[in-house]
Amino acid sequence: MVLIPVPAAEVATVVTTLEMLGRPRPRPFPPSTLRLQHWERPAPAAYRALFRRVGTPWLWYSRLLMDDAALAAVTHHPDIAVFAATDRAGVEVGLLELDRRDPDVTELQYLALVPELVGRGHGGWLMAHALAHAWAPGVGSVRVRTCTLDHPRALGFYRHQGFRAVARTLETFADPRVTGLLPPDAAPHVPMLAPGQPLTSAAAT
Repeated sequence: MVLIPVPAAEVATVVTTLEMLGRPRPRPFPPSTLRLQHWERPAPAAYRALFRRVGTPWLWYSRLLMDDAALAAVTHHPDIAVFAATDRAGVEVGLLELDRRDPDVTELQYLALVPELVGRGHGGWLMAHALAHAWAPGVGSVRVRTCTLDHPRALGFYRHQGFRAVARTLETFADPRVTGLLPPDAAPHVPMLAPGQPLTSAAAT
């Protein structure tokens, strides 16, 4: 076993890719008080606000690096479908994004709810909608990725829904709390190290 040092200003995570090779059997949608709204051509500011609300606890940062033009080029792409889950007051409380740019594969790019709704059954409802939209005619597989920074039940949730783990990769990136993209108190389950703090190489067998 080899321990690989990670600079203090960076974060490391193990990414698991999961795949579903066949459309699930039809079943009733789980009950939920939420509604799913197709967010056609979302305004960049509104999209970022929801992205922050659902993703900050898990250090989601990639879309926060994009300027308005770059973000719109992705979220307004005809083969990218963006949906917002809304509560009874019409407030956006969940994000679903499907990438259909490969006609054979649909990627569940983002699927998340605001933290206060996690564990209340809405995730199964959102996933049911995700799969209903993902399995378009001609699609041969649906893929999703999760990582060790996500909710601890995320991997088990995807497997329970019928996905099978097919690959693992290591990812390192600049800590978005250090760069200022996210507040310092985001994702307290991931220690934030002081930039410049020395790390010692170590190896064990």
